[in-house]
Amino acid sequence: MKQEETRLVTVAAESSRSGLPDSKRKRGHHVLSAAVFLAAVTGAAPTMAGSSDSSTAASQKDPATQESAKVSPGDPASSARQVRVERRTPSYWRVTFDNPPFNIFGPETIPQLNEVITAIENDPDLKVVVFDSAVPDFFLTHYDFIPPLSASTGLPSGTTGLHPLPDMLVRLSRAPIVSISLIRGRATGVGSELALASDMRFASREKAILSQWEVGAALVPGGGPMARLPRLVGRGRALEILLGANDIDGDLAEKYGYVNRSFPDDQLDGFVDAFAMRVATFDNQAIADTKRLVDFASLPSDPEIAAGWNAFITSVQRPQAQAKIKQLMQLGLQTDPEIEIRLGHYTETLGQD
Repeated sequence: MKQEETRLVTVAAESSRSGLPDSKRKRGHHVLSAAVFLAAVTGAAPTMAGSSDSSTAASQKDPATQESAKVSPGDPASSARQVRVERRTPSYWRVTFDNPPFNIFGPETIPQLNEVITAIENDPDLKVVVFDSAVPDFFLTHYDFIPPLSASTGLPSGTTGLHPLPDMLVRLSRAPIVSISLIRGRATGVGSELALASDMRFASREKAILSQWEVGAALVPGGGPMARLPRLVGRGRALEILLGANDIDGDLAEKYGYVNRSFPDDQLDGFVDAFAMRVATFDNQAIADTKRLVDFASLPSDPEIAAGWNAFITSVQRPQAQAKIKQLMQLGLQTDPEIEIRLGHYTETLGQD
């Protein structure tokens, strides 16, 4: 693990010294950050030649890195809100992801979403929550490969004992309210996993794309899709989605049961809003009891979710995964709209000469 991280760091450092154009140097920085991310999720510090603590060295050289490590979600100096809540009525909320340009989900998003999940769990008047996006073409995408080590390793486990990401998804599924994902644009990785953890999913026929892309990058998905997808679509289709690591459009997602229904894009918002408002008029206790009984028959156990997360942690330590992430970052992952929009295509190219 450490040898591979050192090699990636060296490649990035050589790129910055070689007089390459800014775009190439920027991609070199992302390669370094990918190594830091891999260390972050495993809890192991990356190493650099001549340094016993590369994260400390990086934070000393980069004031922006120092600042991001110090602030907290409630601090005025923290990053802009990436998750916004609109309380349309006391019983009906909209939760909107707004982190342009790609709605990438990272360590800074986790505390913000956790605040929302906690509020959902504790509001006695709330009955329905709809998750949507303010970013065109992207509902919610994959994990952010760029933040410093401390941004991920400093996060405590959630109330279930799981890492905070799967913890929030488990709690959302069990909350005594109705959760709906309104999917317009890409729901990739974490976005797909949030949608699967929601009680219902409604998608734009023309604009929704769902994807568990991880196997294409030699990773195992960590947010619970192996436990949730087979219950929704059956074993064969779950394996097709997970192992194919390809893009699933709204119509196919509906046919498979990945989403409840797909609609023409101009009808999606009207249907979801009307459905949410209808349910929001019903009795709280009847909603909570009915959902709880459905949960008995349909939700995976915490050990199933934990096994997926542990498999993800193991997968990110493998040299094969590190090499493929490096390739994607060099292609322009997180910087080039073409790569983000056609991620299924570009993961397929990683195994080609």
